[in-house]
Amino acid sequence: VQLQASGGGLVQAGGSLRLSCAASGRTFSSSGMGWFRQAPGKGREFVSAISWSGKSTYYADSVKGRFTISRDNAKNTVYLQMNSLKPEDTAVYYCAAADIDTISTMHQVYDYWGQGTLVTVSS
Repeated sequence: VQLQASGGGLVQAGGSLRLSCAASGRTFSSSGMGWFRQAPGKGREFVSAISWSGKSTYYADSVKGRFTISRDNAKNTVYLQMNSLKPEDTAVYYCAAADIDTISTMHQVYDYWGQGTLVTVSS
Protein backbone atom coordinates (compact mmCIF):
# COMPACT_ATOMS: atom_id res chain seq x y z
CA VAL A 1 0.00 0.00 0.00
CA GLN A 2 1.42 3.36 -1.02
CA LEU A 3 0.24 6.94 -0.78
CA GLN A 4 2.04 9.39 -3.03
CA ALA A 5 1.58 13.06 -2.20
CA SER A 6 2.46 15.76 -4.69
CA GLY A 7 1.78 19.38 -5.54
CA GLY A 8 3.80 21.16 -2.91
CA GLY A 9 6.08 24.06 -3.71
CA LEU A 10 6.95 27.67 -3.04
CA VAL A 11 4.17 30.23 -3.26
CA GLN A 12 3.70 33.81 -2.14
CA ALA A 13 1.26 34.71 0.59
CA GLY A 14 -2.24 34.93 -0.83
CA GLY A 15 -1.49 32.37 -3.49
CA SER A 16 -2.90 28.90 -4.09
CA LEU A 17 -1.68 25.33 -4.38
CA ARG A 18 -3.43 22.05 -5.00
CA LEU A 19 -2.08 18.95 -3.32
CA SER A 20 -2.83 15.47 -4.62
CA CYS A 21 -2.50 12.11 -2.93
CA ALA A 22 -2.65 9.04 -5.13
CA ALA A 23 -3.17 5.65 -3.53
CA SER A 24 -1.94 2.41 -4.97
CA GLY A 25 -1.85 -1.19 -3.86
CA ARG A 26 -5.46 -1.25 -2.76
CA THR A 27 -8.64 0.68 -3.24
CA PHE A 28 -9.50 3.34 -0.70
CA SER A 29 -13.05 3.88 -1.86
CA SER A 30 -14.35 2.69 1.54
CA SER A 31 -11.75 4.53 3.62
CA GLY A 32 -11.66 7.88 5.30
CA MET A 33 -8.72 10.00 4.22
CA GLY A 34 -7.05 13.00 5.74
CA TRP A 35 -4.37 15.61 5.44
CA PHE A 36 -2.01 16.52 8.23
CA ARG A 37 0.93 18.90 8.33
CA GLN A 38 4.10 19.38 10.33
CA ALA A 39 5.88 22.70 10.53
CA PRO A 40 9.57 22.91 11.48
CA GLY A 41 10.01 22.27 15.18
CA LYS A 42 6.34 21.46 15.72
CA GLY A 43 4.20 18.36 16.05
CA ARG A 44 1.95 16.85 13.43
CA GLU A 45 -1.25 18.86 13.05
CA PHE A 46 -4.61 17.85 11.60
CA VAL A 47 -5.66 19.84 8.54
CA SER A 48 -8.68 18.18 6.96
CA ALA A 49 -10.45 14.86 6.46
CA ILE A 50 -13.04 13.40 4.13
CA SER A 51 -15.33 10.38 4.36
CA TRP A 52 -15.28 7.60 1.79
CA SER A 53 -18.32 9.01 -0.01
CA GLY A 54 -16.98 12.54 0.07
CA LYS A 55 -20.21 13.75 1.66
CA SER A 56 -18.62 14.46 5.05
CA THR A 57 -15.63 16.70 5.51
CA TYR A 58 -13.93 18.35 8.45
CA TYR A 59 -11.41 21.16 8.70
CA ALA A 60 -9.11 22.58 11.31
CA ASP A 61 -10.21 26.06 12.34
CA SER A 62 -6.95 27.47 11.03
CA VAL A 63 -7.76 26.47 7.43
CA LYS A 64 -11.56 26.61 7.39
CA GLY A 65 -12.82 28.75 4.52
CA ARG A 66 -9.45 28.65 2.74
CA PHE A 67 -8.82 24.94 2.11
CA THR A 68 -11.09 22.43 0.39
CA ILE A 69 -10.68 18.67 0.52
CA SER A 70 -12.14 16.41 -2.16
CA ARG A 71 -11.66 12.93 -3.54
CA ASP A 72 -12.07 10.96 -6.74
CA ASN A 73 -12.57 7.32 -5.84
CA ALA A 74 -12.36 6.24 -9.47
CA LYS A 75 -8.80 7.60 -9.48
CA ASN A 76 -8.02 6.56 -5.90
CA THR A 77 -6.95 10.15 -5.28
CA VAL A 78 -7.65 12.77 -2.65
CA TYR A 79 -7.02 16.48 -3.16
CA LEU A 80 -6.43 19.51 -0.99
CA GLN A 81 -7.09 22.85 -2.65
CA MET A 82 -5.34 25.55 -0.65
CA ASN A 83 -6.26 29.18 -1.27
CA SER A 84 -5.29 32.43 0.44
CA LEU A 85 -2.15 30.80 1.74
CA LYS A 86 -0.37 32.35 4.71
CA PRO A 87 3.25 32.02 5.88
CA GLU A 88 1.99 30.01 8.85
CA ASP A 89 0.74 27.35 6.42
CA THR A 90 4.37 26.50 5.69
CA ALA A 91 4.87 22.82 6.54
CA VAL A 92 5.33 19.34 5.19
CA TYR A 93 1.89 18.08 4.27
CA TYR A 94 1.06 14.40 4.68
CA CYS A 95 -1.89 12.47 3.36
CA ALA A 96 -3.25 9.54 5.29
CA ALA A 97 -5.80 6.78 4.83
CA ALA A 98 -7.73 4.78 7.37
CA ASP A 99 -9.09 1.25 7.25
CA ILE A 100 -12.42 2.64 8.39
CA ASP A 101 -14.74 5.35 7.16
CA THR A 102 -13.80 8.33 9.29
CA ILE A 103 -13.19 12.07 9.40
CA SER A 104 -11.19 11.84 12.60
CA THR A 105 -8.74 14.56 13.56
CA MET A 106 -6.52 12.06 15.40
CA HIS A 107 -3.47 10.81 13.53
CA GLN A 108 -3.59 7.51 15.45
CA VAL A 109 -6.77 6.56 13.58
CA TYR A 110 -5.03 6.54 10.22
CA ASP A 111 -3.22 3.41 9.11
CA TYR A 112 -1.36 4.47 5.98
CA TRP A 113 0.74 7.57 5.37
CA GLY A 114 2.32 9.23 2.38
CA GLN A 115 5.85 10.57 2.32
CA GLY A 116 4.87 14.22 2.59
CA THR A 117 5.14 17.20 0.27
CA LEU A 118 6.67 20.52 1.30
CA VAL A 119 4.63 23.70 1.09
CA THR A 120 6.50 26.96 1.62
CA VAL A 121 4.60 30.24 1.75
CA SER A 122 6.70 33.38 1.55
CA SER A 123 5.58 36.69 3.00
